[in-house]
Amino acid sequence: MRRKVIAGNWKMHFSPLETEKFLNELVPLLENKAGLDWIVFPPSVSLFKAKEKLNKSFIKFGAQNCHQEQKGAFTGEISALMLKELGCQYCLVGHSERRQYFNETSMACNLKIKALINQGITPIYCVGETLKEREEGKTEKVLKEQITSGLKDINLNDSLVVAYEPVWAIGTGVVATPQQVEEAHKLIRLCLADTVFNQKRAAEISILYGGSVKPENSQELSMLSQVDGFLVGGASMVAKSFAQIGQIPL
Repeated sequence: MRRKVIAGNWKMHFSPLETEKFLNELVPLLENKAGLDWIVFPPSVSLFKAKEKLNKSFIKFGAQNCHQEQKGAFTGEISALMLKELGCQYCLVGHSERRQYFNETSMACNLKIKALINQGITPIYCVGETLKEREEGKTEKVLKEQITSGLKDINLNDSLVVAYEPVWAIGTGVVATPQQVEEAHKLIRLCLADTVFNQKRAAEISILYGGSVKPENSQELSMLSQVDGFLVGGASMVAKSFAQIGQIPL
């Protein structure tokens, strides 16, 4: 049975002091929600504070990015080895903002995914098309390329989560329709079965939806058979909103 995941990407928000204040508010709100896998993704400077505050909690934490090398002359970068020592259990890879602003390719993501898996950290691999690509009928082509290139040579038993985040619905307030979400998730799972793993393994992988998820739309989206949880942006930085997203029948 696939794990149900509610993940919050804080992006470049929450200093260590702000992280402490936020988690002091969030943790009590999630006391009775241990049936889901809750993960928060603070900025790198706040990871240690997250570790400190979540030490005795079932809430997990992860990083928003990593470098593919263990160490070296890569100013400003953080390796998967360092993240492991910090206690990170997850790491985002290939978020649309990384692809857009830092020219991150699916092949670059593949190297990061392998580095994380080698350290026992579960990658949450983000895929999704732009509005232009969707309007041009390229959604299937884009998703297949991102899946096949990003997950090339990943082993059958490697721990992995995939997040579908249509770029046109991130931070815009626009949410993909349930039909669009279900179709994209089915396509991703089919691609995982046909080109990366096999049908059995593909059926086991959690696929999250990300794209302006809020308490108001999470209920309907959670009813979709292919949606195994959410990668939440803005709503994950409001404790009550984030907790309310977890009140859904996933």
